[in-house]
Amino acid sequence: MSTFGARLRRAMDERGPLCAGIDPHESLLEEWGLGLDVAGLERFALTAAEAFGATAAAVKPQSAFFERFGSAGIAVLERTIETARGLGAQVVLDVKRGDIGSTARAYADAYLDQTSPLAVDCITASPFLGFGSLTPMFEVARANDAGVLVLALTSNPEGRDVQAAVREGRTVAGTVLDELRPLNGDAAPLGSFGAVVGATIEVPDESLDINGPLLAPGVGAQGGDADSVRRIFDGVLPSVLASVSRSVLRAGPDPAALRDAVRRQADEFTQVVTG
Repeated sequence: MSTFGARLRRAMDERGPLCAGIDPHESLLEEWGLGLDVAGLERFALTAAEAFGATAAAVKPQSAFFERFGSAGIAVLERTIETARGLGAQVVLDVKRGDIGSTARAYADAYLDQTSPLAVDCITASPFLGFGSLTPMFEVARANDAGVLVLALTSNPEGRDVQAAVREGRTVAGTVLDELRPLNGDAAPLGSFGAVVGATIEVPDESLDINGPLLAPGVGAQGGDADSVRRIFDGVLPSVLASVSRSVLRAGPDPAALRDAVRRQADEFTQVVTG
């Protein structure tokens, strides 16, 4: 395989810079007329995976909503991943894992080793045990042409308490971005190690130019839109992967309506990038 960064760049160029989330929240299951059980989860997740996998550059299942159903939910997650990847989307598993040593390596093996039943193209990771604690994840990702997206400037307001804290003249978020930059180096067309930067934050003081993907959650239900993406990511817009979940999932359960919702959003953010 080519690297995750190269695959994602190609998918974004072909399908638009959009990451469609699969969040089987109980309120959405109810909106779709589905039960709050494994059968409802499966119907919801696979319908979304089939619609999004064929249209979005990336698909992002939220692992927690599957995990709450135990082993049966994880089995649905495996099928969801397989379906979306089989249709050509890059799958970013939203797990926000962060640990040290052999435990960090075990998380990486679970999701990034391509022989694992839960193998995806990329995971989200938390650096707040120290950026160096993520080294095993980067190593496994490199060995498997996979990627890691590290939390830096998240869309939740509580995040600023930590991320804006200053140590030795640098914010925590700035340090995360500084550490990511050399991991990508001069990789072309795009590095495989990126950052999560919310579409609802203030314009950051830190440079977002890391030659890697910038996943921008917070679009839609959380208040982010094309204008906020344009403002926050000025200068690095070609690297931005706008992340939407509820605003497209509410188009369901009709598969055609889900696909149309993704295409509309992808077209909108393509205009932001090229406009």
